[in-house]
Amino acid sequence: MPRNIKKKNKNQDAGRKLYTGKLEITRSGVGFVVVPGLDKDIMVERENLDTALSGDEVKVEVKGYSDNNRRLKGKITQVVRRKQSEFSGKVEVHPHFAFLIPESDKMPVDIYIPLHLLNGAKDGDHAMAKVVEWTGKTKNPVGEIVSVLTNESVNEIAMQGLLIENGFPLSFPDDVLEDAVRYPEGVDKKEIKKRKDFRDVLTMTIDPVDAKDFDDALSFRVLKEGWYEVGVHIADVSYYIEPDSALDKEAYRRATSVYLPDRVSPMLPERLSNELCSLRPKEDKYTFSAVFKINKEGHVKDHWIGRTVIHSDRRYAYEEVQEIIEGKSGDHMDEIHVLNSIAKNLRQQRFKKGAINFSSQEVRFKLDEHGKPIGIVIKESKEAHQLIEEFMLLANRTVAEYVGGLKHKGEPVPFPYRVHDVPDEDKLRVFTLFAGRFGVKFDLTTPSGISKSFNEMLETVRGNPEQHVLEQLGIRTMSKAIYTTDNIGHYGLGFEHYCHFTSPIRRYPDVLVHRILQQCLDEQIHPIKHLEAQCRHCSDQERRAMETERAANKYKQVEFMQDHVGEEFDAVISGVATFGFWAETVEHKCEGMVSMTDLNDLDNFVFNEGEYALIGRGTGLKFAMGDRVKVKVVSANLIKRQTDFMLTEVPALTGNRKAFSLESLPAGRASRPAKGYKGDKKKNQKFKKR
Repeated sequence: MPRNIKKKNKNQDAGRKLYTGKLEITRSGVGFVVVPGLDKDIMVERENLDTALSGDEVKVEVKGYSDNNRRLKGKITQVVRRKQSEFSGKVEVHPHFAFLIPESDKMPVDIYIPLHLLNGAKDGDHAMAKVVEWTGKTKNPVGEIVSVLTNESVNEIAMQGLLIENGFPLSFPDDVLEDAVRYPEGVDKKEIKKRKDFRDVLTMTIDPVDAKDFDDALSFRVLKEGWYEVGVHIADVSYYIEPDSALDKEAYRRATSVYLPDRVSPMLPERLSNELCSLRPKEDKYTFSAVFKINKEGHVKDHWIGRTVIHSDRRYAYEEVQEIIEGKSGDHMDEIHVLNSIAKNLRQQRFKKGAINFSSQEVRFKLDEHGKPIGIVIKESKEAHQLIEEFMLLANRTVAEYVGGLKHKGEPVPFPYRVHDVPDEDKLRVFTLFAGRFGVKFDLTTPSGISKSFNEMLETVRGNPEQHVLEQLGIRTMSKAIYTTDNIGHYGLGFEHYCHFTSPIRRYPDVLVHRILQQCLDEQIHPIKHLEAQCRHCSDQERRAMETERAANKYKQVEFMQDHVGEEFDAVISGVATFGFWAETVEHKCEGMVSMTDLNDLDNFVFNEGEYALIGRGTGLKFAMGDRVKVKVVSANLIKRQTDFMLTEVPALTGNRKAFSLESLPAGRASRPAKGYKGDKKKNQKFKKR
């Protein structure tokens, strides 16, 4: 018996091998139940999922082992708690019943709506339905229409639906808004006396050009003997949000802001996020600050933490600062160059200590006045972004180190750390074999060796079409960063202590950090009740926000590709499953599916999980993650949020350096390649050598 089921687990039921855990369903449709205390997740094949959906808390019965005996296999026996019970979609009304056709692939079947539960919805309406009953005995869940979405535009319906179905309300309750408006503008003289005054020190904000909530600022002044004072000033949201107030409860419920391509769903009402708390230029603002005595080499001699009041002298967009860094004249250019030198040295120190250098490539959409994407911009992390990033990381780490060094009644102070565990060994082992295709040899003997190997790989592929795929695949081998009171350090950053202190306008854990930090400074510690449960909630909400953002970006990708149906693009294979593979266009970073149905005439393909590949039984033809292919856009379905590609060029076979271009065939079908396969000669004639 494997070691992961020898001991009785607190999440295991008596008698049968029955466990309770959280279900995660992959893009291929296979589920994995994450059970705390088990070494490995339990795999659940599609036919054994019952009615469970991704994110649900479930009971799973172990039925055996995977084909390679490396993982437990099971069957869902009960859904303990649904992650999501409301879904958006289009209403279809028939004479005796109705259906809601879900827009999200998270709900794989239509929702049956009895006529008396339509609640005014009409045929063709876009609406939100709540599942009221669903058992394994019925294929379709029974639901009730709870709201008809506004019909301003298709885009508006889609974005509203994504927010609602992931649990993010479209508006704030009246009592929350009333809470927000009762705070006066400006700063109070009595409150200023309680704080360190930085209003006479040069202070600036650096943010995206379209930002409205400025939650961090940097101050700078020159000291003697090559030292500088750099202040990291963060909006003092905790000054305004009183614990257990209506405003606080709503902020906790949301736990994070959600950033969609055309809007922000904020954690806080606009009165706070864009006005009172936002560190707007030429206004006095309350802040919570970490101030450093530091030299150009990034060596910190001393630091101070406490509440402050600041006055931002200048608001910069990242692009403005980048131009100054690259040599253009501008306001405070000398100070910006010094700050950049310090940041570069801080960055080098991190990587020497084991931080992993995953780049932050971001795909942004150019939208017209109706929210329709008319172009795509790929934004790379440049020195201006890294300047801000390094000082935020320094502040976060310093605050966590300070609190982590304190005791309360002989025990560590309960605190919401941001932690990141070491990579999953099995996933890492498979990934390193794959990375070997690109000439990278991984050192798996130590955590520092692993991080060094990752950095070497990322440097090797930087600028190549497969860079994005390898980065995403590498990230998948990593554990997920979470909030918890159990400080195990942050592997990806190479920090022993880390927390989130720098974005309280958009993250609730930062508000908790501010509150606990002030208690520590005042030496009046009152541990927050159920802090670990709050950490779990914030981690869950963060994942929901990320899922919402990914779904919205996918929607925009599909909408963008609607204007390119019939066109061919160079692409890189970005995912592989039993039913086909996904490819991402090199030019636009838009992803689509090449179905196994369209590959069947090429060969009989087998999915090889260990190689992230589909491999032809007869030809040896392989479609693997990172391979370059040429595809044609066949369709772009907004309802399913899915783009379908047709393969137009077959990658080279082993021992054959050239690729093969497929002639146009009916229904997007293809046949075997002419070289590298010695089979049916008639079918071979359908290929031409490129």
